[in-house]
Amino acid sequence: MKWIRLATRIGGVGMVAWVFMSTGVYGADREHQQMMADIRMLQEQTSRLQLLMASLDESLQKISEKMDAQGDATRRAFADQQLTVNGVADGVRILRERFDDTNVRISSLSQEVEALRVAIPPPMPPVYTRLLTDPETGLPLEPVAPAAIPAGAPASAGVSPQRMYDTAWADYTNGQWALSIQGFEAYLETFPRSELADDAQFYIGQTHYAEGAFEDAVAAFEQVLLNHPDGDIVPEASYKRGLALDRLGETDRARQAFELVVKNYPDSTMATLAQQALDRLSQQ
Repeated sequence: MKWIRLATRIGGVGMVAWVFMSTGVYGADREHQQMMADIRMLQEQTSRLQLLMASLDESLQKISEKMDAQGDATRRAFADQQLTVNGVADGVRILRERFDDTNVRISSLSQEVEALRVAIPPPMPPVYTRLLTDPETGLPLEPVAPAAIPAGAPASAGVSPQRMYDTAWADYTNGQWALSIQGFEAYLETFPRSELADDAQFYIGQTHYAEGAFEDAVAAFEQVLLNHPDGDIVPEASYKRGLALDRLGETDRARQAFELVVKNYPDSTMATLAQQALDRLSQQ
């Protein structure tokens, strides 16, 4: 009996141990399943995040490309606008030159009309004839005209300074480069102290530049700066001198010329163009 009770007790203890072991294994399996489920959920969320990140990267790339394109378009528009402004400024300058030239031509024509008026002699008085009779026969004689009034020799009208300048200017505007240079040089030789002497020297440089003779153009523009330092054409002559030096490949001298324009004439249109030329040279 004693052994039976002992065995029963032992069996009961084993049963309890088995129950506890089964319960622990079952619990561990459920925890493992839960962990695996959480891992799968995390994996799915990670995949979704990766897809979202890829989509965001693609969107950012498109936005960056659009911003770059808009930046390029803005820069091009600004450059076009600057060119338009420069073109308008050049147009205004050309119109001003033509307006001044028209006024000068009108003044020249007035001077020439006055010169012609002075040169033309006054009209001679009308000739009156008188009938004479021969005192012996009483017959009429041939009519006798009074003595002619001597007229002074007319003064030579000559060529006015404006007419000589206009002729050279017309050759310049028509592309007759050789005739233009000859005309302006003749004007400077004949009227070296006239108000248009600096313009004549400047257009000699312009003509050489148009022909591609950049060394001669530099020399002509330098004559403007040396002989007419107070002329109104000096800023443009300084700028064009820099352009001619740049075309000759003398970059350092061209840069110095542009810097002098910016420094000496900061409020002029030529200073703006010179600064643009300096920016272009700095990018080379």
